[in-house]
Amino acid sequence: MTTMTEASVREFKMPDVGEGLTEAEILKWYVQPGDTVTDGQVVCEVETAKAAVELPIPYDGVVRDLHFPEGTTVDVGTAIIAVDVGGGGAAPAPAAAQPAASQAAAAAPAEEPKAAGSGRQPVLVGYGVATSSTRRRPRKGPEVPVQQASTAIQTELNGHAPTAPAAPAPAAPAAPAGTDRPLAKPPVRKLAKDLGVDLTTVVPTGPDGIITREDVHAAVAAAVPAAPEPSVASAPAADRPTPASYDTTRETRIPVKGVRKATAAAMVGSAFTAPHVTEFVTVDVTRTMKLVEELKADKEFAGLRVNPLLLIAKALLVAIRRNPDVNASWDEAAQEIVVKHYVNLGIAAATPRGLIVPNIKDAHAKTLPQLAESLGELVSTARDGKTSPAAMQGGTVTITNVGVFGVDTGTPILNPGESAILAVGAIKPQPWVHKGKVKPRQVTTLALSFDHRLVDGELGSKVLADVAAILEQPKRLITWA
Repeated sequence: MTTMTEASVREFKMPDVGEGLTEAEILKWYVQPGDTVTDGQVVCEVETAKAAVELPIPYDGVVRDLHFPEGTTVDVGTAIIAVDVGGGGAAPAPAAAQPAASQAAAAAPAEEPKAAGSGRQPVLVGYGVATSSTRRRPRKGPEVPVQQASTAIQTELNGHAPTAPAAPAPAAPAAPAGTDRPLAKPPVRKLAKDLGVDLTTVVPTGPDGIITREDVHAAVAAAVPAAPEPSVASAPAADRPTPASYDTTRETRIPVKGVRKATAAAMVGSAFTAPHVTEFVTVDVTRTMKLVEELKADKEFAGLRVNPLLLIAKALLVAIRRNPDVNASWDEAAQEIVVKHYVNLGIAAATPRGLIVPNIKDAHAKTLPQLAESLGELVSTARDGKTSPAAMQGGTVTITNVGVFGVDTGTPILNPGESAILAVGAIKPQPWVHKGKVKPRQVTTLALSFDHRLVDGELGSKVLADVAAILEQPKRLITWA
């Protein structure tokens, strides 16, 4: 057996794929010991507290060892894979030692050869793209018809062929040639992992054969056997079977890691470090809602998503410009208040991986159409699970829209390092005194939480009052600009 020298082995260490991250979980290995790798070839997928990222190897060689199995959380800077770059790969096992199935596979006509790393589709999240545009060929499936195979199995089990064989279920397409990895975005992979679904068994319905969340849920539903109809008419109430909709397992344990772990640590740190104060105001936003409809028809906003959040964001930016001291952070080490002369506006987004808060860089300098474009990109990127770690760094003030869930308001917790966060409640018709008469008006409740070390009650109240005044009379976006 070929031995390797210490000088020829390179250890690839877990990199810091974000800004200051300390650990990452290995989600999937794409290579195994003995595989040949090339510079830039993706060898594994990892999940940090902020994003799922595919890691390319930075040199050519032969994989000698994978130091950690999938599902392991590894500290940044720890070696995760050993590669022999000396070119002395281990000799392949003799044919006699291979299983019969492997020998049969070796005797079969070889598929079209491909270069290492070729045939990869562009990665869904992270960095690195395909080095070749070679089309994938579907593997040849078994030649035994599904119905014939099903009949044979039932004959073997029951001793006779079924009189009326059930219609065959649609077979899941095999993985494309050149890879055993089905196409799915990281949030979908995370969902499948949590639900215990093997993605290779899932029938994709998304574009280009991509597996969607609905496909995973459909696979789960298909895997649950139908419970027989219980006969409860003659059974005492206490002895009646549990309804099929209930699981006998009364608890589910979910590992706390990734985004959920980072969010929990950040919120606990914020709640017990910054003295929170929350103020509330209920405001008539009927004119703002009318303006939203007018902007939707404006050619300057063609192709852009215009909604109340756009004008709420703009109102907050104007309020910050009028009260700049609210846009600050607390430097504990230096015992200083750091006032920011820019606004990186965070938007809280619920994603399959958990709550994340990407931010719009220099939002204060954007026009209303530019802000609408940035909001649309931020939301779509977050939903697709493609938000980069850099997009979640450096936020100064945040908006969380709890109104989309039908909630009136809440007491939001500050993001670490920020001074204020605005919660927007549901906008709905309510009786309101307007011009001396009670009329139905579009009303919402705003809640502003702020760090009382650097924002006192007067300053916080002014900011919240300004936002409410703008939403009540949106023409103030012009007069106060």
